[in-house]
Amino acid sequence: MSAEASPYSLSNLRRQYQQAAADKEAGEKFHKLMAAYNQQDAVVVAYKAAAEAIRARDASMFNKLTYVQNASKLFDQAVKLDSDNAEIRFLRLSVESNLPAFLGLSAHVEDDRQYLVQTLLQHPKSGMDAESFGLVRSFMVDRGHVSGADAQKLTQL
Repeated sequence: MSAEASPYSLSNLRRQYQQAAADKEAGEKFHKLMAAYNQQDAVVVAYKAAAEAIRARDASMFNKLTYVQNASKLFDQAVKLDSDNAEIRFLRLSVESNLPAFLGLSAHVEDDRQYLVQTLLQHPKSGMDAESFGLVRSFMVDRGHVSGADAQKLTQL
């Protein structure tokens, strides 16, 4: 079986994550897929964390915090496995930047934001593939996580 055919290939995970972020049914499907993952690939663990966070979005008030805490633990695990992976840091930022501050689970937002801006500005020597670079750049610029000057530089890359 080729890497692309795997349900855990990066291109498949990226597509499913984007669908899950926009749609509750896709979110449930994505969570089910990721809940079955028990390997230690750092990026896939980060997508598993993101699936937990999406699950929190769609869960009852009673269960939201449990899913968010699970996501936080999984992000910690993924970053420990590969702290210099921009996609992991992007996923964590995309989740943490949307959490209410009072939960105290958004400790890495500024660090991840700075790391990603610096990494993106180094592209194409950033170590990110074109698909990942495009996703992260769009998120950072569209959500206002970069200054106007950096946004201008990034849109020219």
